[in-house]
Amino acid sequence: MITTLSYICMGVGIVFWFWGTFPLIGDRSVLFKLHSLSVADTLGSMSMIIGLLLQIPREWPLLVLGIISLAIWNTVLGYVLAYCSSGGNDDE
Repeated sequence: MITTLSYICMGVGIVFWFWGTFPLIGDRSVLFKLHSLSVADTLGSMSMIIGLLLQIPREWPLLVLGIISLAIWNTVLGYVLAYCSSGGNDDE
């Protein structure tokens, strides 16, 4: 049962990864593309780490650290890229 749930989590993660890349081929703005890609990548990666956590529970400190790092650094990186792509103007 745990193995099946683990594979489901990993499969959901892969689906999120691919789902996040589809907006890249659209005509939307760069910031929309960046947002959709970073959200889907973060959720997909977290889902895959949860699947790994179910497979190898003895490594939970490292995997939880990975989840926290993903949540923080993917968000920060998205904000930094958005700030840089807007020219650094907060006045608008």
